[in-house]
Amino acid sequence: MKKFLLGTNWKMNKTLAEATKYTDELITVIEKHAQLEIFIIPSYTHLWKIKELIDTKKSALKLGAQNMHYEDAGQFTGEISPVMLKEIGLDIIELGHCERRQYFNETDETVNLKTLAALKHGFIPLICIGEKAEDKSYNVSKEMLAKQLKIALTNVSRDAIGKFWIAYEPVWAIGVNGIPAETPYVKEIHDFLRSVLVDLYGTAGKDVPLLFGGSVNINNASDYAQLENVDGLFIGRSAWEPDLFDEIMVAVGKVVK
Repeated sequence: MKKFLLGTNWKMNKTLAEATKYTDELITVIEKHAQLEIFIIPSYTHLWKIKELIDTKKSALKLGAQNMHYEDAGQFTGEISPVMLKEIGLDIIELGHCERRQYFNETDETVNLKTLAALKHGFIPLICIGEKAEDKSYNVSKEMLAKQLKIALTNVSRDAIGKFWIAYEPVWAIGVNGIPAETPYVKEIHDFLRSVLVDLYGTAGKDVPLLFGGSVNINNASDYAQLENVDGLFIGRSAWEPDLFDEIMVAVGKVVK
């Protein structure tokens, strides 16, 4: 059975002690939600320890990294290669988050290179796309999103369907000052993204998981989860405490059975 995806990116938050405590509690929580596939994306420095904890508890919790270089090795000070992350045994690599694009010069082209590298090494690339507030105000959101999506998936074959995920995260809806997107708008954009994927891959494009992220919280999660082309939710601070994340799981679980 295809499970609904539910995960959180911690960004640059949580000490190792806080991270392991959270993970230990979350492992217990997710046992109640068999219809959901749960993942967390901590900081690099926590990955080894958290992976050991997940394996020790024999948990189904999936673990990801927040970024990755596209080369296996080289003169790239401060970067982390897919080979290094593969040693840890990760499941997911988050790519193209808007903060990486805004602050660290990530481009559509480098997201594509990283996507190809992630697939090559057996990771699930979680490819983030999203329009800025000015794109929305000029009514060019769909053009911008189609461009990001098509470039990110350049040379990604139909054989990779099911091995990569797409997260739509409108830039204006993310962060402390983010404005939650109205449900009809999320539906419109996700339906459009599905049509782009079908254009790229034929009917197989219907099987690409589409996640929504952007100020997802307990008040809107179930509304988003009920939409036909929303296959998962990518959550920020509303999932940074296990009990709050559990509340969202309960709410979502009631509408995705």
